Amino acid sequence: MRAITIPEPGGPDALVWAEVPDPQPSEGEVLVEVAATAVNRADLLQRQGFYDPPPGAPPYPGLECAGRVKALGPGVSGWSVGDEVCALLAGGGYAEQVVVPAGQLLPVPKGLDMAAAAALPEVTCTVWSNVFMIAHLRPGETLLVHGGSSGIGTMAIQLAKAVGARVAVTAGSADKLARCAELGADILVNYRDQDFVQEVRKATDGKGVDVILDIMGAKYLGPNVKALATNGRLAIIGLQGGAKGELHLGALLTKRAAVTATSLRGRPLAEKASIVAAVREHVWPLIENGRVKPIVDRTLPITEAAEAHRVVDASSHVGKVVLTV
Repeated sequence: MRAITIPEPGGPDALVWAEVPDPQPSEGEVLVEVAATAVNRADLLQRQGFYDPPPGAPPYPGLECAGRVKALGPGVSGWSVGDEVCALLAGGGYAEQVVVPAGQLLPVPKGLDMAAAAALPEVTCTVWSNVFMIAHLRPGETLLVHGGSSGIGTMAIQLAKAVGARVAVTAGSADKLARCAELGADILVNYRDQDFVQEVRKATDGKGVDVILDIMGAKYLGPNVKALATNGRLAIIGLQGGAKGELHLGALLTKRAAVTATSLRGRPLAEKASIVAAVREHVWPLIENGRVKPIVDRTLPITEAAEAHRVVDASSHVGKVVLTV
């Protein structure tokens, strides 16, 4: 088969479409013929040599895909050859075929094509596990999403609104904020010329927000704690603003607040399977009835993966960039 390889770490042109060995499913695994995959920032980090795949994962980028089941490994039940599926991956989505643990498969939602389905697994699993399974966002609470126009952000807005929460977002342009508003965001903050702490406290009558989904890490750690309401929960899922920061424990104690930090890629298979099962139960019905939808900014052939990486690196998109195979 062919896959996007990275012979040497570097810029987008380090991505090379090349012949590689065909994968074979082992116990509990399914072989998927890939129709589409989506670009995530983790792929950019891997290309640059900063984010190696977990042990045993394929060496090629790609944390999600959609396609058809081509073969079943020993011990797999509940799936058949020819099934249309999408999948959460530890790597390998930028390829013609990929092996997936059966617990990380999802059916393609009714009414969606493969390109749209490929944009779903990583964002739905990340948002549902952090905002709902860990931070326990409830109806009537306020969620602050940093990077509201990203793939994660556009999904978080929709899911929070679907459960009856109020949503605040940060983004870097009026156009991106307008797209967030179209998806249901209530409080819009341009981080380039507004202080999000002041804006969310003003919009909540001084209370602050109940849950924050943060992609920035160290840079926003202090301001995020200030923006939290009493009993607030800060969920950190990215480190775009640095990995080391200073945490004011006194402020955290006073607010009886909590800080969590997670990554999805390296979790044990059983944890991933549990998250995928929860997404299938709670999120898939919302997608199939049209209340929640994947936001795909553009679709490119996988041979143009370098261009897709340039788009994501420049943050010139809204939602996801998808590669078709």
